[in-house]
Amino acid sequence: MKLVQIAALAVLALAVGALAGVGRPEAAQSAEEEPPVGLTVTGTGSIRTVPDRASFSFGVQTEAATARAALTANTPAANKVAAALRGAGVAAADLQTSQVSLSPRSNEMGTEVVGYSAFTTVTATIRELGRVGAIVDTAVDAGANTLSGPSLTRGDTDTLYRQALRAAYTDARGKAETLAAASGRTLGRVTAIVEGGQGVEPIPFAAAQDAARSSVEIAPGTQSIDASVSVTFQIS
Repeated sequence: MKLVQIAALAVLALAVGALAGVGRPEAAQSAEEEPPVGLTVTGTGSIRTVPDRASFSFGVQTEAATARAALTANTPAANKVAAALRGAGVAAADLQTSQVSLSPRSNEMGTEVVGYSAFTTVTATIRELGRVGAIVDTAVDAGANTLSGPSLTRGDTDTLYRQALRAAYTDARGKAETLAAASGRTLGRVTAIVEGGQGVEPIPFAAAQDAARSSVEIAPGTQSIDASVSVTFQIS
């Protein structure tokens, strides 16, 4: 009998608690917190630097009556240029076969195939700009009959880009502090950072046909390594 009474009292207590919750919904539900106000700004950073290496593409084109003959003649010719570049001091790791192509040649009317052209391009990265002229001359003497470049770069581009990233963040924070102060707000912690990507300002260079002259000289000039970031701050 006592067990029945205890169970009845427990059920009654639960019912009273439920009714109390209905009568005071603020006690049964927690108040929703107001989301923090955010401020998103974009910052940019640039590092000016002087390129210290140049890349050139040396091409060898051969022609023959048949596709097989054109390709057969092209392979040793391209190998000869690559060997000459290695002999001139270009490391094997800095040489790359970047293109191999074979295409038909037509007569002036374009109505008949009269032969085939094979083409191979070897790209070389030259780490000493003062040796560009001698290396270009060596490749041309070895049989390279097309040339393009230079593409000027820095060996420590990644390190310089990280410096640009830090400058971009500093720029973003400065803008955020200015905007927060102007609006009477207080700048808080960072809630998000999005990297905008890397950019390198292009550098003008001499036309490729001029580079085939003896004693080629390269004026490296300067280039800008750029970074941008988007930063979101809490403000109150």
